[in-house]
Amino acid sequence: MTLQERSDLVLAFARVLFVNGQATEQTLRAAESVGKTLGLRSEIVPRWGELQLQAENAEGRFTTRVAAEPAGVNMHRVASTMRSIGELNSGRCVPEAAPRILHAISQSAPAAELLFVLAAGAGAVALAVLYGVQHLSSAAIIFASAAAGALLRRTLARYGENLFVQPFCASLVAGAIGALAVRYELSSSLRLIALCPCMILVPGPHVLNGAMDLFNGRIHLGASRLIYAGLVIVAISIGLLLGLALFGVTLPVHQIGKEVSLWQDVLAAGVAVAAFSIFFSMPANMLAWPVAVGMLAHALRWGTMILLGASAAAGAFVACLVAGLVLAPVSHRVHMPFAAIGFAAVVSMMPGLFLFRTASGLIQLSGGAHTTLELIGGTIADGMTAITIILAMSLGLIGPKLIFDRISRRATQPQTQRSHGDQGVAE
Repeated sequence: MTLQERSDLVLAFARVLFVNGQATEQTLRAAESVGKTLGLRSEIVPRWGELQLQAENAEGRFTTRVAAEPAGVNMHRVASTMRSIGELNSGRCVPEAAPRILHAISQSAPAAELLFVLAAGAGAVALAVLYGVQHLSSAAIIFASAAAGALLRRTLARYGENLFVQPFCASLVAGAIGALAVRYELSSSLRLIALCPCMILVPGPHVLNGAMDLFNGRIHLGASRLIYAGLVIVAISIGLLLGLALFGVTLPVHQIGKEVSLWQDVLAAGVAVAAFSIFFSMPANMLAWPVAVGMLAHALRWGTMILLGASAAAGAFVACLVAGLVLAPVSHRVHMPFAAIGFAAVVSMMPGLFLFRTASGLIQLSGGAHTTLELIGGTIADGMTAITIILAMSLGLIGPKLIFDRISRRATQPQTQRSHGDQGVAE
């Protein structure tokens, strides 16, 4: 293979990982290992929308780039690509066959449409149980609303690639159905019928990947990921509030949810984790890890909040810290994107409810007609609660991952390089 062909192959491997949710650090390390196997000294510069490769060997230097938007999450593709890299590095796969294998991986279908729709409905109902839904009729409406939104998202995906139309339209449907439920007195003051189908749309993996990039000093890429996640949340909020406003319904702020028992909390968390794993096209043989860890994390969160009286942020931090300690080595071993597998395990702790209520409060305040101290205080309280929970979850999940990555890098360094470094320090 020529220098250009080898460079293109390294970049192709990196692109499949990058656009399907693999963390930037793991993407770069995987691409570097492919480059070494092909006899290249390579460096990839990741940006939102582009990957640039600088490669060098005895033939000379070569620079190339490829378009790549890290807006998707498909764990099946990531796991298959990492497995192919292992086979290439071990000699079980020849480089000439790799492009055909990569093309097949990149074209592999996500979760089947019926399974995706059922998972959306089940995940929304599970989140409703965690927030204390009381009536079977409400749960049935939540299931139907979330399933309809998922079917609409899949239909829209066949006709366009806009990143914000799908979550906007799905949340618009949820808002309209939630408003009708209020009109017919089928919804409580928490408005779970409107909120829960929207909470499954929150782009948690992009928040975590963005935070990891910021912690690793990739400021531009990390900021781009977080801006993208923020814009998706804005699109969801606009769709939800517009759907409610069509029937003259508002979203009240600072409503307190009902406490649920430990067994309800743990079982609902398991269902929510399984649903989000299906969203991310996780291979069935890897489903047990996030489900088991998610249920354990929720049990710890419940104990921290109910038995110890800690805040929601403290409970989320303890749960996510344990999830991160378990899943950081697991994601490395089974070649899964940590952001996706970690988010799936703790998805039900994401403060989507508080984010949407904050948006509603801000809209009501901008109108000025019903401005009260209670509305101002409730909006601020919801906003601060959402921010502290997101920070606590990010620190809890990302801290163990960063430590594990550092240890893993040191363990894979050649012994000679380590001894030279120690000699330099001694001198």
